[in-house]
Amino acid sequence: MGGERKKTRPVKVGKLIIGGGFPISVQTMWKAPLESRQDDTAVLAGIRSLEDSGCEILRFSVPEIETAEIVGRLSLSLDLPLVADIHFDYRIALRCLDFPIAKIRLNPGNIGEAWKVEEVIRKAKDKSIPLRIGINAGSLPRSLRKEKYKALAMLKAAEIELEVLNKMGFDQTIFSLKASDVETTVEANLLFSEKYDFPLHLGVTEAGPLIQGIVKNTLALSRLLEKGVGDTVRVSLSDSPENEITAGRAILRISGRRKIGVDIISCPTCGRTVFDVKKFLEVVHNYIHKLNKPISIAVMGCPVNGPGEARNADLGLTGAGRYAVFFKKGRVIRRVKIEEAADIFKEEVEKL
Repeated sequence: MGGERKKTRPVKVGKLIIGGGFPISVQTMWKAPLESRQDDTAVLAGIRSLEDSGCEILRFSVPEIETAEIVGRLSLSLDLPLVADIHFDYRIALRCLDFPIAKIRLNPGNIGEAWKVEEVIRKAKDKSIPLRIGINAGSLPRSLRKEKYKALAMLKAAEIELEVLNKMGFDQTIFSLKASDVETTVEANLLFSEKYDFPLHLGVTEAGPLIQGIVKNTLALSRLLEKGVGDTVRVSLSDSPENEITAGRAILRISGRRKIGVDIISCPTCGRTVFDVKKFLEVVHNYIHKLNKPISIAVMGCPVNGPGEARNADLGLTGAGRYAVFFKKGRVIRRVKIEEAADIFKEEVEKL
């Protein structure tokens, strides 16, 4: 599905390459503040759990020098690319660049004087660490805030920063142009993509809670991906990072941009339901979403339409009284007691 991906320049972000035709990566953001007195062990365990769920890049908000020390320390212990998100104080970015941070995210609109941004660019170039220039509709430079066409104002803001980058000979840059509404986000990214070959980080900022946020991001990202635009995605939600990862992977998979994760086919249930689809999916949720197998799984509520409606699934199950019936590609393979269904399900998935 979708048109051919736009050719963008490759930018190395830790062990990954963004752009250059490489797979579109999924990222999220660490949601809790980091404190110097906390134990790194618990944070590292949480990060590794996100990585198991499919996170490929993890961003941290770094509001203080103390936080820069913590993120820097974490970067020494992990293979997962970590990104430092810097606002207001350029000195925090300079400190982060002393560590093997995979990328620095800047919003130059709130860093201040041009020389401060130039200092960060200079050190990033010296350390061979890329930058993401984040242009947000809500924090444009003062000179552009009255621009009527917000998407064009965002493009102009990006071009102001691009002038500085070009002047300093720095080209290892990823751009993001985000707004809290779908149309502005789509238009700004298309305008930028038509003129430049820098990789684009896609997302709708401040998209809202789980359902609204997924709807907004899906509408914006699917339209851009359909046009071949986008090299990495983050589905911003007022929800858990795990759900951001799950949503991002699903958008890439369903849009046909990447064979990633499990495709779940499940019925909405009705008066015929004899198998609790919702409860079963809750039981196996963590297991399913940590699978990196491009397989399809069907969970149906009754035997009337179950095997037929999900006949193309790699593995499926449906209720039949006190039993669960398992099938592959529409062919029944096992009949087990309902209470055994979750364990047998995992056993059958492993056989795939």
